[in-house]
Amino acid sequence: MQKSRSTEAAKHGFATSDDMARILGNLDPTKMLPIMELRPTILDIEEASMWLAGDRDVFGPGLPLQGIASQIVAILTADEEEEEPPRSG
Repeated sequence: MQKSRSTEAAKHGFATSDDMARILGNLDPTKMLPIMELRPTILDIEEASMWLAGDRDVFGPGLPLQGIASQIVAILTADEEEEEPPRSG
């Protein structure tokens, strides 16, 4: 039981680049550096990862992602928002 308390405490500490790679995979430095500047916790990164994976119901039906986790998602999806398909017509 002691281990679970230390695991929970660790989730609230600041994440390292190793934590980010373990949770989000290898990121381009142009994405990793701005995320690290936010000083996210492991929990923030895990929430962003769940959101990106489509597990949005974890946060409550229809509730938006907030805080640093939301900023992480914005950084990771910024390129997707810029790449809009050409419009015909």
